Amino acid sequence: MTNPTTSERALSRRTLLTGAGAALGVLGGVTGAEALGTGTPAAPASAATPARQAPAAAGSASFAWLGTSGWQIRTPTTTVLLDPYVTRFDTGLAAGKFSATTRLRVDPAALDAALGAPGTPEGAVDSILVTHTHWDHFSDVPHLARTRGATVFTTLTGYHLALAMGVPQKQLAVVRGGEEMHLGDLVLRVVPSLHSRTASGALLFPGLHTTVPAKPRTIADLPEGDTLSYLLRSPQGRSVLLLGGSDYDDRALRGLRVDTVALPVPSTDVTADYAGRLLAALDNPGQVVLVHWDDFESPLTNPPHAGESTKVRMARLTEQIGRLSPGTEVVVPEYRTPLRLL
Repeated sequence: MTNPTTSERALSRRTLLTGAGAALGVLGGVTGAEALGTGTPAAPASAATPARQAPAAAGSASFAWLGTSGWQIRTPTTTVLLDPYVTRFDTGLAAGKFSATTRLRVDPAALDAALGAPGTPEGAVDSILVTHTHWDHFSDVPHLARTRGATVFTTLTGYHLALAMGVPQKQLAVVRGGEEMHLGDLVLRVVPSLHSRTASGALLFPGLHTTVPAKPRTIADLPEGDTLSYLLRSPQGRSVLLLGGSDYDDRALRGLRVDTVALPVPSTDVTADYAGRLLAALDNPGQVVLVHWDDFESPLTNPPHAGESTKVRMARLTEQIGRLSPGTEVVVPEYRTPLRLL
């Protein structure tokens, strides 16, 4: 388990899981699909300002946020999911009693409602991209792969976990970073990345699988297993970088020059110059979409929620981006509300 990160060293929903992704376990009330005011917490729902969307080009892709770092991406020819975590279940965080032995479960009805039913055009999935294998990124993936026939792009650890969870080997593609390939009418580049850490530098549920383990049954049975990020390019040349945790390897990002980056909100200050190094490496992208700030245990109901400390962090991150890169727009999405990013 991670160490407490508050000055009182007390257990909290945010401090416990800072290593499990950016801003895991945040609660409260941030309004989605709004541009945050510089240096101030997000406005209440009644004062929300709709986020400006990037201009849509012919054949452009529609991006719908699924909470945490998850996305459903649709183009005229293909549907791609990234880190789809729709089954939200209680791990004891709300009561301050986080349990690493919380049993994994899948809610097929919730998945069908959010993504469309298997066997229907709406529910078709061609590819699933996995940034890492913590439960809030991976636990729904095996069920979706089995029921939709999608190819899963993942780390070696994800490959072995997926086999243990019943995904046919022919649907699994191991990637390491550096690969560039076609996904329907998109081009995918796999980018090496890093996972966020607690204030002490620790990582929640570290570990790798180089062979097929016993079938995972608890959230602790899904280790981080290395972390990737994914860059998608449209035929028109626009590009979106999708991060899954609030850290990155800026050396791997240099020269990518993306239009939009989906950026997890960090829950500690352990990553040095989080905004500055990212903006410099990506040559000041035109748009940043903040992700992984919501309460990941509640259903995908708008508006999404975040705790007060998270709202402060979101405002601080927005202020930093605005100061360092005045031409970069910051967007806070709502669940399943399409954004035209490609």
